Amino acid sequence: MSSTIFRRATVINDGEVRQCDVIMDGQDITTIAPAGSGLHCDNEVDAGGLLLLPGVIDEHVHFREPGMTAKADTTSESMAAAAGGVTSFMDMPNTRPATTTLEALEEKFANAASKSLVNYSYYFGATNHNSHLFGSLDKRSVCGIKLFMGSSTGDMLVDDDTALRSVFDGTDMIVAAHCEDTAAITRNAAAFRERYGDDVPVACHSQIRDVEACYRSTAKAVELADRYGTRLHVMHLSTARELTLFDTSPLDGKHITAEACLAHLLFTTEDYDALGTRIKCNPSVKSPSDRQALRQALTTGRIDTIATDHAPHLLADKEGGALRAASGMPMLQFSLISMLDLAAQGVISQMEVVEKMCHAPARLFHIDKRGFIRKGYRADIALVATEDWTLTQQDIVSKCGWSPLEGHTFHHRVVRTYVNGNLAYDNGRFDNGARGQRLVFDY
Repeated sequence: MSSTIFRRATVINDGEVRQCDVIMDGQDITTIAPAGSGLHCDNEVDAGGLLLLPGVIDEHVHFREPGMTAKADTTSESMAAAAGGVTSFMDMPNTRPATTTLEALEEKFANAASKSLVNYSYYFGATNHNSHLFGSLDKRSVCGIKLFMGSSTGDMLVDDDTALRSVFDGTDMIVAAHCEDTAAITRNAAAFRERYGDDVPVACHSQIRDVEACYRSTAKAVELADRYGTRLHVMHLSTARELTLFDTSPLDGKHITAEACLAHLLFTTEDYDALGTRIKCNPSVKSPSDRQALRQALTTGRIDTIATDHAPHLLADKEGGALRAASGMPMLQFSLISMLDLAAQGVISQMEVVEKMCHAPARLFHIDKRGFIRKGYRADIALVATEDWTLTQQDIVSKCGWSPLEGHTFHHRVVRTYVNGNLAYDNGRFDNGARGQRLVFDY
């Protein structure tokens, strides 16, 4: 591979914004020099006026393969990732079959090696009966253990106290938890079904999967992690009350951390009237005051990372109100530019966007040589223009073909994405021969 210089780029990295010339040679970043350095390479990119960022690491996606490939697959969703400046993903185990055996896990890795345009890893799914397999996992390539402490797909709800203790006390890997109290959700759903029958309005979803259901389960997970010293990462916090369970200490000193997902940072219960089941997700979107608390927590350190919980469904699956419509939405392609737009509004700084979406996932999961613009690190790079454009259906890369953000005018656009030095995405065009690499975790 030849060398490339990005001239006069606005580099956002390590808490600074600087005008730089950045050189990549092969798959690595080799030089970061002040703009106007006079250095020369085989290829030159005029990045004047563009933001040059580390590629986003999305620790929380559902690519639906195997078993649900009518909705999404590794090829389509890794393309959506590249179009959004996302250069690495970590995929969830609730597929068909679920990733709860070593054989199913290796099949996923083999599939990604042959299909994914971007870098990848996979969670191993905990069940009530498989904690004995944790010791056989390759900690250098498996990102963590996914624990569903709330209603989930198939045999993945871990609701037995003995099994929960065996998960929390059974690994030194990250336990990434979905926390919702199933008993509370079941009671709430029954009450709404008695009132409405099966056609419960979608606006009731946030009262079925309510604040109490989230808080009760998250508090239990934190208590167990404290008892056993577990590396707990609570995914998709959605309530102000849950934030009280987390502290503001630096990420590198924590063993209990928290993630916010794009849906809960963008939408609230007030958006159900306009968007309906398109914004139905688990946990549910909550009140405007909850969203405001989550946004503030991005800047205080109570929330450590931002991800998407990218969960494509066909629009036909999104019919049926609070009880029957599928939960989840495709957000991967628009996560970075959505957060940069929030930065433009003053909600969060550009440096904090890069910290929560690139740096912090790399540090939290101990990912080797990714997540930063640094000499010797892999050349995972997103180039972003500041320009206004309105999302139409034709712009959507995800296989499901829709987005709750259709019609929204963005103020940033990803123009190029490099993965390990390869130009995977270039202004609407993809290098379909490019392949990402298996992430390496530096234990």
